[in-house]
Amino acid sequence: MAMVRCVTEMGMGVDVHGLDFTKAATRAVFDAIHHSSLGFQRMLGKTADDMTVQVTIGVSQPDKVDTAAVLATLPHGNGRGTCTAVQGGLEIASAEGNDGMLIANAVIFVLFDDGK
Repeated sequence: MAMVRCVTEMGMGVDVHGLDFTKAATRAVFDAIHHSSLGFQRMLGKTADDMTVQVTIGVSQPDKVDTAAVLATLPHGNGRGTCTAVQGGLEIASAEGNDGMLIANAVIFVLFDDGK
């Protein structure tokens, strides 16, 4: 089985208050997957549920992202996928220093088995 990367999407998500890294990450995924509507899989004799999805999230504190929760927001892929959080994004402290704004970046790859 060879997995072939068919789609690459990027997105950005922000948590304005609360420093919730998972919220910023899920918003970045939402942004990425709502840039397009995939229909090409029918030409491959596949459905949207045959896809495998790889998600990479960039945030300033990757260990604070619940990657399982982020992966669970995807509408397709039948649970065949991965979510990895890596160093990136942006964190800006509030003027008082007791809150902040987070910006997360997401890259999503959609892969299909080529049957070989």
